[in-house]
Amino acid sequence: MAALAELFTRYSALVYGVCLKYLKDRDNAKDAVMQVFEKLNKSLKAHQIEHFKSWLYITSKNHCLMQLRAKKKIIMEEIREDFMESQLFLHQETEDLRGEDLLKLEKCIEQLKNGQKDCVQLFYIKEMCYKEIVNNTGIELNKVKSYIQNGKRNLKICMEQSE
Repeated sequence: MAALAELFTRYSALVYGVCLKYLKDRDNAKDAVMQVFEKLNKSLKAHQIEHFKSWLYITSKNHCLMQLRAKKKIIMEEIREDFMESQLFLHQETEDLRGEDLLKLEKCIEQLKNGQKDCVQLFYIKEMCYKEIVNNTGIELNKVKSYIQNGKRNLKICMEQSE
């Protein structure tokens, strides 16, 4: 335990720096330092270590990456208003709003540049795949993908501005 205390005194700042770099939160980094040093007692007995500082750095890094990976598995879904039941959905006004949205969308599609406009219409409206669009338009595959992606982004911007 005395040796472990000495290692903590010498290397806790290094471990804290590594944890802070990956976790980007001081409290989580402090917790991670303690967790790394708790595991250290068992790990030191299980491994033959030649370069302790490098080994500790990698161990700390891996611990943080495992924590980040575990957080990704927890899916947090924010409840959006458009998923919730409201008075608007209980009336016929909903159909009118959808019609307005479609008109806005058509206007926004007309405002797209020619390559984007053609590719977006073929992909989303006529439901063609990339290969079919390439064959019909003669545009290179990478440009088709780019036009669709940029067109989609421009449509979103246009729709948001028209609201």
